[in-house]
Parts: sequence; C-alpha cells; structure tokens
Amino acid sequence: MNLSKCKIIDLPKLVDARGNLTFIESNNHIPFDIQRVYYLYDVPGGAERGGHAHKQLHQLIIAMAGSFDVVLDDGVTKQTYHLNRSYYGLYVCPMIWRELNNFSSGSVCMVLASIDYDENDYYRDYDEFSLVSLKMRNQDEN
Repeated sequence: MNLSKCKIIDLPKLVDARGNLTFIESNNHIPFDIQRVYYLYDVPGGAERGGHAHKQLHQLIIAMAGSFDVVLDDGVTKQTYHLNRSYYGLYVCPMIWRELNNFSSGSVCMVLASIDYDENDYYRDYDEFSLVSLKMRNQDEN
C-alpha cells in the first residue's frame, strides 16, 4: 500500500441552530464496515500514540475535540495531517505506519476500525514493517 490511498474524508454535516450533527455510515462514507470504535483522551502533553502499522485493518481517525497530528508513513514517503474538526476523518488503509502526536489540551481522538482487536494484525517494529512493505512494493511492480 502507499499513501495515495489515505485521505481526508469530509463527513456529512447537518447544520442546525440547536447544534450540528455529523454521521458516518459503513461502506457509504467510509470504505469499510465498522467493527470496533475506540477513543484516546487525557493524552499528556508531549506524549505520542500509535507507533505501529496494521496488516489488514482499515481505520478512520477523527479529532472529536481539540487537535492532534497524524504522521503516516508507507515505508518510502511520510505525510503529516493536522486533525482539528469533528466532521473530517482521516482514512488510513492497511500497511501504513502511523504516529499520533502534538495533542492539544482536552483533545479526544476517536477511531473507527474495520476489525476487532487482534494483536497478530500489528507491526510494532518499524524495521520489520519497512522490510515487509518493501517486499510488497517489489511484488506489485513485477
């Protein structure tokens, strides 16, 4: 996989004087079924989260409150996204290394995931991820 498949998704936003509403539908607004939802909060200043890649998992990362940066890396190219709106989600496909940092005070990061938690789906060592990613890229070129 490469970073070209990762993108910001502009989610529906219904504006109302009583408050806005955003919704997300599996396989409509995002290209996968939602199997799990989790969120990060009370992240201490200077802390980083992520630091891994997934073999099969698709994710949508949303800043529900505050802001933070998501650094994506496909083994060749890195790109940083600054998330700070609850109606934008960052789609992250499998085989992309991700790091989350620069959390503002009071930020909440919600993640929609395509599969249940499975430790075997993780690459937690960047060198191992990089080698596998390179092999996959070479196979795709041949």
